[in-house]
Amino acid sequence: MIERNANALAVSGVMLNGNATALLEAGRGLLRASEKAADLRIDLSAVTETDASALAVVFAWLRTGKENGVALRIAGLPASMVSQAKLYGVFEALPLA
Repeated sequence: MIERNANALAVSGVMLNGNATALLEAGRGLLRASEKAADLRIDLSAVTETDASALAVVFAWLRTGKENGVALRIAGLPASMVSQAKLYGVFEALPLA
């Protein structure tokens, strides 16, 4: 699940292959509706389970934000995503809050 809270997109529950497309599209919709030059956090602190698709979704949101003039920072990155990002060599590319 994803929702907009003030200056954050708050994600909760699981981020797995089975719901990746729905999360991707929901997040893109929220980002496209955001004001240009907005600074938003992607708050992942309530995410309970991830797989590699979670990283793909986050990177797609980062691209959508950039395309729409919305600066994004990632907060509350779950340990599983940290491990996956380091394994795939993309950890340094994540704009952490």
